[in-house]
Amino acid sequence: MTTPRRQPPAQHVLAVESTEWLTPHLVRVVVGGESLAGFTDAGHTDAYVKLLFVDPALGVEPPYDMAALRASARPPVVRTYTVRWVDRAARRLAIDFVTHGDTGVAAVWAAKAVPGDRLVLSGPGGAYAPDPAAGWHLLAGDLSAVPAIAAALESMRADARGVAYLEVADPADVLELKRPDRVAVHWLVNPDPADVAFLARALDRGEWPPAGEEGPPAGEEQPAAGGVRVFAHGERESVKAIRAVLRDRGVPRESISISGYWARGRTEDVFQAEKREPIGRID
Repeated sequence: MTTPRRQPPAQHVLAVESTEWLTPHLVRVVVGGESLAGFTDAGHTDAYVKLLFVDPALGVEPPYDMAALRASARPPVVRTYTVRWVDRAARRLAIDFVTHGDTGVAAVWAAKAVPGDRLVLSGPGGAYAPDPAAGWHLLAGDLSAVPAIAAALESMRADARGVAYLEVADPADVLELKRPDRVAVHWLVNPDPADVAFLARALDRGEWPPAGEEGPPAGEEQPAAGGVRVFAHGERESVKAIRAVLRDRGVPRESISISGYWARGRTEDVFQAEKREPIGRID
């Protein structure tokens, strides 16, 4: 029996409509195009897309034959970014890019983007949205996770409870985020980039659900309602430290959305390859 060939993800060919510097290290690029009519909605607040950068010298036009390009001497550059918001009716979406000066591919493109520039992306993927039945929400991450955390906060019920911890290196990167009244947001400035346990320590010492509302001990079945739900994403080693705290606290794995978005000192290509190796594993 022949296995059906898996269809490649749909590609959306879009044009830059506007850019806005939200902070010194975070630039929002709004793109639009009729192909967003087919941009699916699974309800994920951590929806992500793959940005496809192809060498213009190749003279190829999208949608790209990615298999052929990967086999060529000039393979495409693929970068993963969270969708900050999407307006399907207006055929527009926004992506917030963390910039690093002149290093990188996607961030450098975003910093220099002007209306009319083309952006090709595929997706979306995603896996998380705040559980409306959760008794307590715990969110943690660095600047790379702010778009997903901001989207999660905006989607929560008005009576949601919890806390978010956001790590930045520069106090100028602090943003005002829309949130439920009973979800506290703490911006934490880490003066030492090498201190990968900074966010985990803050989380461990900070607010936790009142006794009896944190969910069952590790290994026991998670109830359908109540308990803590966790979203923790960002730099890989920082996320590993957070995972250790959650394990010590007895938070069930089923209640946790956790992964590394990037790794210090690694390009995304190396980072993605390391996900299959022991160094890249969070659990």
